[in-house]
Amino acid sequence: MARFQENDLPKAKLDSNSLQKALRIFKYAKNHKWKFFVGLVFLLLTSATALAFPKLMGMLVDCVTNKDLNKANEIALALMGILTLQAIFSFFRISLFVNFTENSLSNIRFALYENLVKLPMSFYSQKRVGELNSRISADISQLQDTFTTTIAEFLRQFILIIGGFVILGSISPKLTLMMLAIVPVVAVAAVIFGRFIRKYGKKTQDKVAESQVIVEETLQGISNVKAFANEWYELERYKNKIKEIVKIAIKGGQYRGYFASFIILCLFGCVVAVVWYGITLTIKGEVQGVGDLISFVLYTTFIGASFGGIAEMYAQIQKAVGATERVFELLEETPEEINANKKGVILEKIKGNVTFKNVAFSYPSRKEIEVLKDVNFSADFGQKIALVGPSGAGKSTISSLLLRFYDITSGEILVDGKSIYDYDLENLRGNMSIVPQDVILFGGTIRENIAYGKPDATDEEIFLAAKQANALNFVEGFPEKFETLVGERGVKLSGGQRQRIAIARALLKNPSILILDEATSSLDSESEKLVQEALEVLMEGRTSIIIAHRLSTIRKADKILVLDNGKITEEGTHQELMNLENGIYKNLSNLQFSNS
Repeated sequence: MARFQENDLPKAKLDSNSLQKALRIFKYAKNHKWKFFVGLVFLLLTSATALAFPKLMGMLVDCVTNKDLNKANEIALALMGILTLQAIFSFFRISLFVNFTENSLSNIRFALYENLVKLPMSFYSQKRVGELNSRISADISQLQDTFTTTIAEFLRQFILIIGGFVILGSISPKLTLMMLAIVPVVAVAAVIFGRFIRKYGKKTQDKVAESQVIVEETLQGISNVKAFANEWYELERYKNKIKEIVKIAIKGGQYRGYFASFIILCLFGCVVAVVWYGITLTIKGEVQGVGDLISFVLYTTFIGASFGGIAEMYAQIQKAVGATERVFELLEETPEEINANKKGVILEKIKGNVTFKNVAFSYPSRKEIEVLKDVNFSADFGQKIALVGPSGAGKSTISSLLLRFYDITSGEILVDGKSIYDYDLENLRGNMSIVPQDVILFGGTIRENIAYGKPDATDEEIFLAAKQANALNFVEGFPEKFETLVGERGVKLSGGQRQRIAIARALLKNPSILILDEATSSLDSESEKLVQEALEVLMEGRTSIIIAHRLSTIRKADKILVLDNGKITEEGTHQELMNLENGIYKNLSNLQFSNS
C-alpha cells in the first residue's frame, strides 16, 4: 500500500496555455495583488546585492597585494552594508510573498469549499471524498509552497545565473567558456543522480509502509490469526517483506555511496580545474590579479548551486501548475442555485401534497440502467405513504428525486400542484426533512446537532424537540447534558440515540414533507419502540413518505406502494395488499412474520 505524498503530485507540462490557466490564481488575490509585485521588486534588489558580494570580496583580497588598509576598511564596510541591505530586502520579499499567498489561498480555499458544498448529488455520486480532500489539502499546500518560496527562489537563481555569467564574461571570457563547459553539466548530472537516489529512498519507505500494514492487519485480526493457527503464515509474510526492505535499502546505500564519490570527484574536481585554469591565466596576465580570481571562483560556486537548485524548482512549479489546473476544474463545476446565506431568507410554507406522474430515472453514472420506470402515485397532506420492495427496487431513489438530488429523466414531480423545478431549491428542501437509516451527526455537541434543523432555535425549542423525540431522558443522563460532545460522526452515541437526535432535528425544522428512510431497521427492540413512538409524534400533521424493510412499522400507513424492478406493482392498505393472492407484499409479509 503506497502512501500518498505531496511529492507524488502529477506535473503539468509548462506551455502558454497551462501558464495562462495558472495565472487565474491572481483573480483570487483581489486587493492583495500589489504585494506580489512589490515582492518582485525586493526580489530583484536581493539578487542585485547577492551579485555584488563576490565582486567586493575579490576587491577586498586585492587589498593584500596593494597593501592598502584604508581601501580594505572601506570595502569591508561596503560588504557589511550590502549584507545588511540583503537582509532587509529578503525580509520584505518573504513577508510580502507570504502575505500575498496566504490571502489568495484563503480566498481559493473558501471558493473551493463553497463550490463543493453547492455541487449537486450527481457530482458526488461520481467522485471520491478522499480525492476531493486531496484537492483542498495536497493541491493547495503545493500552491502555498510554490507561491511562498519556489517562484521567488526560481527567479532569484535565474537572475544569479544570468547576472553571474555577464560578470564572469567581463572578468575573463576564456575562463567563463571553460567553466561553462563543465560546471553546469556536472551540476545538472548531480541533480539527476540525486533525484534517482530519492526515488530509491521512496521505494524503501513504501516497502516499510507495506510491512506496517501487515503488522496492523495481523494485530487487528489477531483473534482470526489464532483461531486459524496461522501465526507461521503471518511470520513468513512479514519476514519476506522485511527481506525486500533490506535488499532495496542496501542497493539504495550503494547508490548513495556512488553519489558521494561523484560529488567528491566531479564537483570538487570542477572547482580545482577552474581555480587551476584561473591561476594559469592570472600568471599569463589574462586575469587581473588574485581578487578577480577569488571573485570568479565565488561566482562559479553561485552559478553551480543555482543550476542545481533551479531544476528542482522547475519541477515544483510544474506540480503547482498541475495543482492549479485540478483546483480550477472543481471551481468550474456548475453548482446548484442555492442562497448560501440563509439568514433573512423567509421560507414559503408548502402544504405537502406530493404527486409523481410517469416518472422515469437513470443515474448519471449508469445511464443505461433505468432505476425507475413510469412511476405514478400521489400523497395528500397528512397521509402516510409507505414504500416497500426488495433491495435495489428504487425506494431510496424516490426520496432522492423528491429532494431534487438528481434530475428526473422524464415525467414530472409535483408538490402542491406545482413542479418541484419551479420552486426555489432552498425553499423546497427547507420544507422537507429526512430521517435516514444511518444517521451521521456532526462532531459538535448534542445541542448543535439538534439545532442543525433550525440554527437560530431557542433553548426552549431544542428542549421541546428532544422531549418529543424521546431523547430527553438519555440527554439528561449525560453529565454535560445538551453540551455533550457526540464524537466524530456521532460515535459516542448508540444507534437508537443517534436516531432520536435526528428525529429531534427534524421536529425542530417542522417540515411539511417528511421522508423516513428505513429509520428503525438497524435498531434493537427497545430502541425501536422508543424511536417508533417519536416517529409517530413526528409524522403528525405532515405528509410522510416511509421507506421500510420491517413491514411491522408500516401496517398503519394510509397507502402502501410495492416497488419491484423500478415499477409500482401493487398499491393499497395493509389489509388490501394482504388479500392479493400471490402478491409481493403478502409474500414479504408472510416471510418476515414467520421468521420473527
